[in-house]
Amino acid sequence: MRKITASRGNLVRMPQPTSAPFARVKLRVGALVFCGDEIALIRRDRPTGSHYTPPGGNVGAGEDLLDALGRELTEELRLDLSDATPPELCWIQDQMVSRPGPTPPPRKIHLIFRCHITPEVRAKLATVEYEELPDGTSEPGFVEWVHYRDAERLPLFPLVGSAVSALPTPHAPAGTPLLAPVTDHDYSWL
Repeated sequence: MRKITASRGNLVRMPQPTSAPFARVKLRVGALVFCGDEIALIRRDRPTGSHYTPPGGNVGAGEDLLDALGRELTEELRLDLSDATPPELCWIQDQMVSRPGPTPPPRKIHLIFRCHITPEVRAKLATVEYEELPDGTSEPGFVEWVHYRDAERLPLFPLVGSAVSALPTPHAPAGTPLLAPVTDHDYSWL
């Protein structure tokens, strides 16, 4: 249904929201949670293979970015941000990747933060995270701690593995925050 409005006595047709791929934009926050030289990643096993993601998720409408990050870290790792160093925005990656499903894929802007925790905090964190699926079931994700320099060898999404592995130390400046965009030319959805 098209929305029609009156303007100075004339009827004006308003454009319909488009259902074209990448017409919608979503923000996703994620964190590389460091404990010494290791980072927490969530491994998801699928029939087409396993892939890893930093803990995080989509920012809700009107939600503050750090509130969203705190919510996601609590949901996925049981990590309270007050038990970590203040989150530092390190990398931004633009994603326009086709994916299976009935709805057109959104364009997604990934904001990747970094924070550090102690071994005592790490010992209390979750080891499995459950993602709710559209059909009401859930899919387990396994929290794995890997040496940060191994990140570039993993199927890690968003594609931050090379940037993470290039850090000389876990606390080193992240360098250029804008990473190369992710498109269908360099990534296939698992």
